[in-house]
Amino acid sequence: MTTIDPHAVPAPSDGALVASVAGWVTTTDHKRLGRLHLVVAAVVALAALAVAALVAFERIDTESVSLELGGLTQMFSFARFGLTYLVMLPLVVGLGLAIVPLQLGARSLAFPRLAATGFWLWLVGGVLAVVAIAANGGPNGGNPRFVDLFTLSAGLVVLGLLASLVCLGASIMTTRAPGLNMRRLPFFSWSILVLALGAVVALPIAAADLLVVFLAHKYPSLSELSGNRAIGDWVGFAFTQPVTLLFAVPVLGLLGDVVGTATRSRLTPRGPILGAIGLAGLGVLAAAIQTPVFLSSGFADLSANDKVAELLPFLLVQVLPLLGTFLAVALVAGGLRTKPKVSAALVFSLLGALEVLAGAAAGVLHHVGDAGLQGSVFEEGTWLLLVGGVLLGSMGAVAHWGPKWWGRRLPDKALLPLALLTFVGVELASVPLWIAGFADQPGAVFPAVEAGPSVVEFSYSGPASLWNTLSAAGLALLVVSVLAFVLLALRSFTTGESAGDDPWDGLTLEWATTSPAPADNFAALHAVRSAEPLLDLKPSTRSDA
Repeated sequence: MTTIDPHAVPAPSDGALVASVAGWVTTTDHKRLGRLHLVVAAVVALAALAVAALVAFERIDTESVSLELGGLTQMFSFARFGLTYLVMLPLVVGLGLAIVPLQLGARSLAFPRLAATGFWLWLVGGVLAVVAIAANGGPNGGNPRFVDLFTLSAGLVVLGLLASLVCLGASIMTTRAPGLNMRRLPFFSWSILVLALGAVVALPIAAADLLVVFLAHKYPSLSELSGNRAIGDWVGFAFTQPVTLLFAVPVLGLLGDVVGTATRSRLTPRGPILGAIGLAGLGVLAAAIQTPVFLSSGFADLSANDKVAELLPFLLVQVLPLLGTFLAVALVAGGLRTKPKVSAALVFSLLGALEVLAGAAAGVLHHVGDAGLQGSVFEEGTWLLLVGGVLLGSMGAVAHWGPKWWGRRLPDKALLPLALLTFVGVELASVPLWIAGFADQPGAVFPAVEAGPSVVEFSYSGPASLWNTLSAAGLALLVVSVLAFVLLALRSFTTGESAGDDPWDGLTLEWATTSPAPADNFAALHAVRSAEPLLDLKPSTRSDA
């Protein structure tokens, strides 16, 4: 048995357009599958961010509700579900599919037909889930038939993403070029492996819980689950921190590869960087436990045994992922002491990694009981920060690797201000919610209709309208920046400047083939002697220290 299947080739057709569409629909080429994920996720990002902005604008007037409460709840659910499982995770999955086999020096992705099946499961499930939410059938929805549809559709989304991640993990384990051992993996490929291994634990648990919720809602006599509100109760862990931190781990790997390319040097110490990225993936343990791990209020007054009983799981599930994220960012950023060549990809990836680090730190604080942040919008601000980190990182990855997929490059002069605009949008969307969270503004992963309009009608001392206005403005700014990036990418990758095969003077194997890369990636297998195989073949102008 082999993990590499032959490419699916569409039947001959007299129409070039028909043949082109058929080629994309039936493709098993990992580069096309990755780009399909990226394009769909970008479209959903625009819609989900716009809906999130509308919900945020609703919070500005804290004394009344303009929208119908059921519709508002479904809008909130669409923003949370869409940005997490139709944008955040698919973006990093798409990047992995499109570039990891090239970084491995492989001719193809392992189990490419399974990856193609995974894409279509994810897409069909995502469309059905959005339809269900629109018909008042999402979490806490009032239409029982569409609540069932949403639960099953969300399960399809999760299984589709899991299938693609299994293919990526298998590729990294089995299709590496000769000499490319685990210690020599590019940082991005290593981070995708960490994500894939974590997803093998987290996503099946989420899918199983969705099935349990479906059965309990369909057949109430089987369980005492709380009907349409059980989605948040049982699967809420998969939509919040630290599980969402696991989805952002590839941003750390991206930063490592981009910094190495920008400085044209070997990042050291390599082993600790790989270990730190792996440590950041320990957030997956929250999925295995499925219940919040936090330090209770009055922790200082507990007995020694009770303190140890709370502190050990808290350190393992909450603090170690933060420590790994901090070490990964700090160690990679240390490579910038070697004067880098500033590029849009470097700025995007660095800002994205800083957002992920801040989100990891805020996630730990949220689970400290004495901070009094449980049930507040502080959690939403933290989640938005991680979503924004992935958006920034993904934009940087497209700027960095886009020439390898399309043969053309994005203009740095246009991208640099766009990176700063996106960063400001993420900060405005999230940080005011942190402040509002300390003021006890209520929030929830999936607010229940029966609980009343507390998520939009509330009162506390301080300028509540100001914080929510700033958050709404930040989300609106993100819509503008993502749209501007998409339009710039469309123009540049169709009519822009030709990039050449190695526009960045790269260090890893993806730059050893033509741009765009052919269907089978490489004309010949490459033997690898270090973690930076192309640097071994090029004249050195900088220290490798």
